This record gives sequence, structure tokens and C-alpha cells, in this order.
Amino acid sequence: MTDETVADPDVAVEPRSLSFGGHVLAFLGELSGVVVGAIIVASLLRALVGQMFLIPSSSMEQTLQIKDRVVVEKLTRVQRGEVVVFRDPGGWLNGPPAPERGRVGRALEFVGVLPDTGTDHLIKRVVGLPGDHVVCCDSAGRITVNDVALDETSYLDTPPGGEQAEPSMIPFDVVVPRDRIFVLGDNRDYSRDSRCHLHDQTPGAVAGSNAFVSEDLVVGQAVAVLWPVGHARRLRIPATFDPVPAAAAAPAVPTIDAGPEASC
Repeated sequence: MTDETVADPDVAVEPRSLSFGGHVLAFLGELSGVVVGAIIVASLLRALVGQMFLIPSSSMEQTLQIKDRVVVEKLTRVQRGEVVVFRDPGGWLNGPPAPERGRVGRALEFVGVLPDTGTDHLIKRVVGLPGDHVVCCDSAGRITVNDVALDETSYLDTPPGGEQAEPSMIPFDVVVPRDRIFVLGDNRDYSRDSRCHLHDQTPGAVAGSNAFVSEDLVVGQAVAVLWPVGHARRLRIPATFDPVPAAAAAPAVPTIDAGPEASC
């Protein structure tokens, strides 16, 4: 029979103390775990929920100014009258490239801390949804959607000391096809939007199809200006879109009637 030593459960055992270096390593290990977790969460939020974008041009003035930071949410469906960010459908972008960020800047942009400065995205206002009949212009010079005239005075650009921009100097009459949207900039005189691509020739597609942005290319809806502070505000759908009735069944291919000016 052998003797065995049994630890008294009521006696506290003093834990082994860590050296200073051990404490530092333990802290760094915990910190790295927190940082990695935060990066994963931020990346998921950026990919699935929301993202910031930097406005590079004047095409949406006065609604959005150059260098404004806008918040784009990705959860809801596109609605008529919203401002949306979308990837280039092909041949829409011709501006100068954005300044290249350093490694730290690119990393912060990737996780959503800094706004996206990529040059493959555009931002415009949705005027027509699938099936909508969009016409420029009626006898009063207004764009109509499904036979309802839009009062766009609340958002069309008005330069300081100048007159408000016309709804469009390019006449057109279109029906938006299935799974596509028709978009216009608020600064109509300086916006290469859907009107400018109504004569585009795309291999394997009906002429002018490139004017209608595929819903798959839409990144999300701009919901607020975050920076600079003086511009910060929520972006709402203008009330003029409220009475526009639902569209008819959307055709598979667009209906397009546009003059030679529709090439910008």
C-alpha cells in the first residue's frame, strides 16, 4: 500500500506569476485578437451593410459636392428618386484617375474607415425603374415618368448667380428594360449619365442598352453626407417622385427613341 498526497480543496494555490515580458506578450496577444476581430467585423459591415464613398466630380451638384463623403447602405432595394452608387456599366467613366493611397490608406479604405476612392464607380439619381416610361420633355420642359411630370427644382443644380439647370437639353423617350434602371445626374449640364449612352453600340445587345444600368451593378443607396461637417445631412427621396405610379411589366429589351444629341 502506498501513501498518496491529496491536495486540500480549501487551501488556495498561488498561481505562477508572469514576468514583465510575459505580461507584455499576453497583452499583445489579446490586442492582436481584438484588432483581427475588429477588422473582420468592419470588413463584413463594408461588404454587406454600408460603405463610404468620396465624391470625385461635379455631376451631382448641388446635392453632392466634390470631396463630400457619403454613406451608402446596401440592404434595401433601389427606389425611384434615390441617389445610388454603381459600378461602371462599360465606357461611362472618362475622368482622371484618383490619387493613389499608400499601404496604410488602402488598408483603412478596405475596412471602411476611409472612403472608397476607386475610379470604377459612379453616383447618380434613379429616375426610372424597370418598366418605367421616361420622357424628356413635356410642353413645360419637365421630365415625365409614367406620364407624371417631375418637379426637380429641389435638387437640380443652380450655380451661384445663375439660373437653374434645365431637366435635360437632350430629348428622349424610353422604356426601361427588365432588371435595369435609368439614372441622371443632378448637375445635368455636366453629367454623362443614361442620356449619353442611348446610341452606344454593344456587341450582342440592342443599340442603346448600355444606357440602362443593371441592378446587379448597384452597390447601394446613398443615405447621408457624413463629411465635411458643414455638408452633413440625410439624403431623402424628393417628394416629386411620390405620385409616380408603379410601372407596367418591364420588357426584356429597352424601347429607345432619342435624337442625335444623346451621345454627350
